Amino acid sequence: MEILHVTRRVDWDDARADGAYRWSTRGRTYEDVGFIHASSRAQLPGVAAFVFADDDAELVVLILETDTITAAGTDVRYEDGGNGELYPHVYGPIDPAWVVDVIPAHLDADGAFSWGPAR
Repeated sequence: MEILHVTRRVDWDDARADGAYRWSTRGRTYEDVGFIHASSRAQLPGVAAFVFADDDAELVVLILETDTITAAGTDVRYEDGGNGELYPHVYGPIDPAWVVDVIPAHLDADGAFSWGPAR
């Protein structure tokens, strides 16, 4: 199953150089939170707008396959995000090798989220 994580491009680039992605959400690491937040495709726009609404950083969406993550011995659990909706949480740092695609993303001036190939 596919799960998604939206992040700043600079944080993703740093993770590729370091060999592990550790940001759970904006400003908080895996070590701070205990897991890395992720979402489904349907959840992604709301999550991105909530987390990055006032941030003008370049964003990317990391595409991950849960089978790859769990095969490496890291748990993916679907848990209540505080609103009764279940969100995927990755219980460990993300190995860049688990990321099957990286897609550019952004929030427009009105806060609408979009992602996909540059136009």
